[in-house]
Amino acid sequence: MGFFGLGRDKSRMPQPEETLSGRSDAMRVPEAHAALGVPMQPPWPEGTETAVLGLGCFWGAERLFWQLDGVHSTAVGYAGGATPNPKYEEVCSGLTGHTEVVLVVHDPERLSFAQLLRVFWQAHDPTQGMRQGNDVGTQYRSAIYFQDAAQQRIAEESRAAYQQQLMIAGYGAITTDIEAAGEFYYAEAYHQQYLHKNPGGYCGIGGTGVTCPALGEAAA
Repeated sequence: MGFFGLGRDKSRMPQPEETLSGRSDAMRVPEAHAALGVPMQPPWPEGTETAVLGLGCFWGAERLFWQLDGVHSTAVGYAGGATPNPKYEEVCSGLTGHTEVVLVVHDPERLSFAQLLRVFWQAHDPTQGMRQGNDVGTQYRSAIYFQDAAQQRIAEESRAAYQQQLMIAGYGAITTDIEAAGEFYYAEAYHQQYLHKNPGGYCGIGGTGVTCPALGEAAA
């Protein structure tokens, strides 16, 4: 199979016997958010909620979310796979099963989960499977990892609403994973708020141009 799956099809989810073993030590995380100046780890302020969203390369995705009114903090990391405390190179190998995600801590009174998902859907193409644009591999798949039954319902309703609009626009089926949230593993420090530290860095964010209706709106 080669070192870290060299030569392997990285757009295929690994079988259990293929996944890397990982490690017990968690990634060290900066104390403060480089752009917002707030903590990057819990405990979070009372009344806030969390969302874990994957929409391709997490550098641009994180910047998109930390700029939203109502967002308290963000962090980038890995979710949806089997390898504990993975390193970036391991995730990129396709042998952890994780996708790149953003943890978003938000005030639901100012920015609801449904409103957050409208931004999520419109910021990428959720019909591409194991890729976003030129970024190819399981770590670039679209995903929503819900925290509770309420988030699951909202995620599924918003997916249905956006699917209808995408079909009208000529797009195919949404491939976004909607699954119960497992462990969120923080990414390396240099990935955190990367585009704040490197304003000219790569940003893969790019949507379809199709508007996601607010829940309850009729389809156009």
